[in-house]
Amino acid sequence: MSLNQMTAHELHELMMKKEVSAEEITKAVYDRIDKVEDKVKSYITLTREQALETARKVDEKIAAGDKVPPLAGIPIAIKDNICTSGVKTTCASKILYNFVPPYNATVMEKLNSQQAVMVGKTNMDEFAMGSSTENSGFHVTRNPWDTERVPGGSSGGSAAAVAADECIAALGSDTGGSIRQPAALCGVVGMKPTYGAVSRYGLVAFASSLDQIGPFTKDVTDCALVLNAICGHDPMDSTSVKYSVPDYTQYLQNDVRGLKIGVPKEFMAEGLNPEVRKVVEEAIATLSNLGAVVEETSLPHTEYALPVYYIIAPAEASSNLARYDGVRYGYRSVEADDVVEMFMRSRSEGFGEEVKRRIMLGTYALSAGYYDAYYNKALKVRTLIKQDFDKAFEKYDLLLSPTAPGPAFKIGENIDDPVQMYLQDIFTLSVNLAGIPGISIPCGFVNGLPVGLQFMAKPFGEGTLLRAAYTFEQNTEFNRQRPAL
Repeated sequence: MSLNQMTAHELHELMMKKEVSAEEITKAVYDRIDKVEDKVKSYITLTREQALETARKVDEKIAAGDKVPPLAGIPIAIKDNICTSGVKTTCASKILYNFVPPYNATVMEKLNSQQAVMVGKTNMDEFAMGSSTENSGFHVTRNPWDTERVPGGSSGGSAAAVAADECIAALGSDTGGSIRQPAALCGVVGMKPTYGAVSRYGLVAFASSLDQIGPFTKDVTDCALVLNAICGHDPMDSTSVKYSVPDYTQYLQNDVRGLKIGVPKEFMAEGLNPEVRKVVEEAIATLSNLGAVVEETSLPHTEYALPVYYIIAPAEASSNLARYDGVRYGYRSVEADDVVEMFMRSRSEGFGEEVKRRIMLGTYALSAGYYDAYYNKALKVRTLIKQDFDKAFEKYDLLLSPTAPGPAFKIGENIDDPVQMYLQDIFTLSVNLAGIPGISIPCGFVNGLPVGLQFMAKPFGEGTLLRAAYTFEQNTEFNRQRPAL
């Protein structure tokens, strides 16, 4: 097995035994990028020189006999809406095509303190708005399992990079399923932590009450290691929660005996691909055989999650994206005769179609006369959705569902049908509305394309998610399969 195919914990062990160097690992990853990036197109920006310099510093520490953190020397890709000091952060948008942040996001500071190696910035749906990474202002990312298909979105570049072994792990952001859905479609592990568990300082905002940064990894152990690195309170983020972060690796136990798991019937209803349903039912049988107690339950307000999300998220986006006006940074139209025309032209030329659609939806929902009818009502229904989860977690340790309604679809198949595209997140977005953690892990294949299994837990229940995901992974082979690029 080549170095770029290995997991972070395997590579850390080899480095500590001095059997391999961080520089060799980093070069192996860039060799892989040179070989397959033309087919996959995961990245917007690569940071090769910076990466090799970080790797050499890690090697010097190991040579001096110093103990280094678990992610030291590990090549990690970063979604391009996470601010990186001195490195372009574009959000895959023409409006930020030349923006170089003067500071690091808190998660970047945390990864830097671990001496992790940043490989580059990954492609995404513009401003994280989309489910296929076709809405990027630069190029379409392709699924490593079938390059005619999408990798999911909006963090499709990060998911594809991990699946194609173009990095060892990656960070993404999840506003309505943007980590879990591409993780499912690309056959990797993806987690959205509890809202407030990971600092959002330096994450370019889409919908501030829903956005959360999380990891993409090749296995559940690596997921725990990245969580250990990025979780924790941050005074720079007013929504960051003060809590004592456990060592998540202690939850990696191959044992689900007695764990009570509820399967919401609303998530197994119409709209679910029958073959995906079959794969998920087989996964449920596996968990039952391993000693978990799995039974059907109900989240009665689930049917309102999609409309509620598509009122709240665009409303917050409309407010957050007002700052892109062509004045202080980013794209500015040169055609304008006066300042008002400059605002209008800069925004209409700089933003893509999907971003403009959502800004208009959100502005409408917040406008006088409609605020109470739409936005206020959506907030009330969001509370009902959260109460459904609260009630379910009184009885169950975890909830389980498919991650996405079907396997990866063909590029171009849904691009002209916004509703079909929005339905791709039907099983993931209620997790964001409720602020709870969710994880997607590989659980099988349909016609050679990966299928994801989603576990959901109560707030700060990441440990229970990891325990169930780790047990399933240890007793199946799905995460060990790699696309033949």
